[in-house]
Amino acid sequence: MGNSITYLDHNSTTPVDKRVIEVITPYFSHLYGNPSSLYSFGNMAKMAVNKAKTSNADLLGTEPNEIYFNSGATEGLNFALKGLALHSGNSKKHIITCTTEHKAVLETCHYLESIGYEIDYLPVNKNGEIDLGLLKNTIRIDTLLVCLMWVNNETGVIHPINEIGNITKEAGVYFVCDGTQGIGKLPINVVDCNIDIFCFSGHKIYGPKGIGGIYINQSITNKNKIQPLIHGGGQEDGLRSGTYNLPLIAGLEKAFSIAQEEMDLNKKHIEQLQDFLKRELLQIKGATINGELAPRIYNTVNVCIPGFDTEIFIGMNSDIAVSNGSACTSALIQPSHVLLAMHLNNNDAMNSLRISLGKDNTKEDIQLLIQRIKNFISNQ
Repeated sequence: MGNSITYLDHNSTTPVDKRVIEVITPYFSHLYGNPSSLYSFGNMAKMAVNKAKTSNADLLGTEPNEIYFNSGATEGLNFALKGLALHSGNSKKHIITCTTEHKAVLETCHYLESIGYEIDYLPVNKNGEIDLGLLKNTIRIDTLLVCLMWVNNETGVIHPINEIGNITKEAGVYFVCDGTQGIGKLPINVVDCNIDIFCFSGHKIYGPKGIGGIYINQSITNKNKIQPLIHGGGQEDGLRSGTYNLPLIAGLEKAFSIAQEEMDLNKKHIEQLQDFLKRELLQIKGATINGELAPRIYNTVNVCIPGFDTEIFIGMNSDIAVSNGSACTSALIQPSHVLLAMHLNNNDAMNSLRISLGKDNTKEDIQLLIQRIKNFISNQ
């Protein structure tokens, strides 16, 4: 990758594309106007915000007026779940999610449980898949929403979003989707999939950290069915107040544009690397791919190697960036809640390594990783 780190942890974050940095820089120097100001300098800034909304909407198959900017998917998921649940017009107290969701969803649901909401956490099978029949049967007359991610951040398992959207639409409940790991990698059309709210972050698609967005179906906002979390100057139609982070919004727009233009090319390159990675890993005695039989995204491999202490391996190989779980929890020495939900025991979960590839990775990066893994095993 041309630096001292062999970076194989793109589900955690991605490096900012140099073309994105070039776009951002002027907004820190001479294009610093406030998009909410009425004079021409502010109008120029507002044009950049509108351009970003259009770019984001194009990638998601929706309209610019249904895109709202925020700090990222964690804020978006909090806004979606709390905003729908705590709205004064809502009388429904039942929510459905899944045991393998990101902590941003699970912890928000735990909070809602603490104030009287009932949450059903759907189980998954050993491949990380939910039972659509169980989902359908779990929906009740008082169900407010279903919240399920598009792509699992630890295993790459892809939920059947079209089928889920059809189920929620037929039942008349909201469908909230964490699209963080799918956006920029997979074709996404929130309208065709019957998604009501879709959350994403910029730093997963070679954009800056601290910026992201949320798609909200206009039927929700037109009927004022969602409660803002942040009040203030009324930006974003009053749904997310606060001065626009113009430099990062401009960077997000560029990242989206690049992702849309280069998605097919990146997919082809990364798929070839993933195939090579899996072949090499499965030559290691006892190695298995977690979620191997489920539909999975093309950049993620989560491998279990019996007796392989991932904590020690990561600590001994500081020049290689890989993970033992979500970046939000990997600093904690505990088994992944995702892998435990997939029926791995504690030891196998602790002996699992997540490798997530990016557009700048090479075959040499993978060869280095495989050699380090083999050396580690032989020295144990």
